[in-house]
Amino acid sequence: RVAGAQAEMLMKMLGDRVGPERLLELALRGGPYGDRFGFVPDGLTLARVAAAPEGIDLGPLEPRIPEMLRTPSGKIELAPPLLVDDLSRVRADLARPVPDLVVVGRRQLRSNNSWMHNLPTLAKGPFRCVALVHPVDAQRLGLADRGRARIANGGRSIDVTVEVSDEMMPGVVSLPHGWGHDQPGTRMAVAAERPGANLNAIVDDARRDPLSGNAVLSGVPVTMAPI
Repeated sequence: RVAGAQAEMLMKMLGDRVGPERLLELALRGGPYGDRFGFVPDGLTLARVAAAPEGIDLGPLEPRIPEMLRTPSGKIELAPPLLVDDLSRVRADLARPVPDLVVVGRRQLRSNNSWMHNLPTLAKGPFRCVALVHPVDAQRLGLADRGRARIANGGRSIDVTVEVSDEMMPGVVSLPHGWGHDQPGTRMAVAAERPGANLNAIVDDARRDPLSGNAVLSGVPVTMAPI
């Protein structure tokens, strides 16, 4: 109920809108800045928002802290015991020898994980699933620009195209994630024309962050050699 109006009346006031627009109209009109379906004449509606592409000034921000905090202390807990107690493990990890080479992922402007790879307009142009390698590492490992190389982690390996780039830090190779469209069952014909390499194929699925449980997908020690 909104200001005593019945649900059936509200549905009629939404008009012919369907799908996401209908939900958005309902949220706007019934929200804190909405017109409350006619009870607040100058309130927001979807039509009013659409008619103001430059935006609508709703006034200064309203303070919500500590009202919105759900921490036991009622404060922003920057150093909760769970994190502080884990620092000894982090320090021990930092004291270990640095691997000769680690692989990190990379996001790209014309790629959203994997699904944009199947849109012809976005998939055309230069091949983007390339491994960026610093010139020092390329020389040390015998890698040639636009040559092929094998990245390996234990018994897992993928073959990639090399791009020598001084934008990379020595000791780090970067490969964009979301590729590997030659896997069985992918069913993306456009993307399969230039499938690229699947970075996840060389990630150890047993390595996880001990606190969050997230899989370790970046900074993975690897070897790299020309093929």
